[in-house]
Amino acid sequence: MIGKIAKDIFKNKVFLLMVLPGTLWFIFFSYLPMAGTIIAFKAYRFSRDGFWASIVNSKWVGWDNFKFLFTTNDAYLITRNTLLYNLAFIVLGLILSVAMAIVLSQIANKRTAKFYQTGMFLPYFLSWVVVGYFAFSFLSSERGLLNGLFGTEISWYSESKYWPFILIFVYLWKAVGYNSVVYLAAIMGIDKSLYEAAMIDGASVFQQIRRITIPLLSPIITIMTLLAIGKIFYADFGLFYQVPRDSGTLFSVTNVIDTYVFRGLKTTGEIGMSTAAGLYQSAVGFVLVITSNYIVRRFDKDSALF
Repeated sequence: MIGKIAKDIFKNKVFLLMVLPGTLWFIFFSYLPMAGTIIAFKAYRFSRDGFWASIVNSKWVGWDNFKFLFTTNDAYLITRNTLLYNLAFIVLGLILSVAMAIVLSQIANKRTAKFYQTGMFLPYFLSWVVVGYFAFSFLSSERGLLNGLFGTEISWYSESKYWPFILIFVYLWKAVGYNSVVYLAAIMGIDKSLYEAAMIDGASVFQQIRRITIPLLSPIITIMTLLAIGKIFYADFGLFYQVPRDSGTLFSVTNVIDTYVFRGLKTTGEIGMSTAAGLYQSAVGFVLVITSNYIVRRFDKDSALF
């Protein structure tokens, strides 16, 4: 038995070496930290005895850390903002990513397609700090490009009514190009003979997209949507903290679970509270993925995650 395992390892050593960095990353940054979730149920206080000794010696408080999220006056606000923004990101991001992938696939000149793809892919690699300064150059009330261009005097960082649209636009600008790569790869894998047969039958480009491309993309669309639903209670901290520049007048539309926990951690120093928030988000995301996957399996087993 051991000899067979050793033989299989030697036979597949190249592939195992390829997955080794990713495996180590998951072990050290995803699986080992799970032991620290016990902090969510303790009044964690760090001592000189070390991290693990501090966990053992900290007082057990049960569900008290979770009350910070659910008993505060802002509980409804931050939950509403997190859910609605993520729903907008999922729906609009899906539509625009698929549309962009289809448009890129229709460009006959491959060099031109690569040029456009690279240009749309670039924003994803910009940090939210940089994007925040880009946004400020447009929205600054004194020297902002928008006020100068349209001759207005809007104080963008004090008017909360504009920010749901600004945040959604900035997120889509940064993420759509990257997300479209997955759908573009799926389109490239579609059998070209299907399009050739459709062209012989007189199908237009739009008919080909409607009857061939979109139906064959539906499994990957479903899988990507299920994965996004799993993170619906997570918010992109950089987007909601850096882009609005932590403006207190905008908290009604920019405060989400992640930023609320961060500000609470800065104020109180309660590590147990922040751990409880992360555990809550993970647990809800897990339940949502399982439920959504079950619903998908009832209609189409091939499109489900598992």
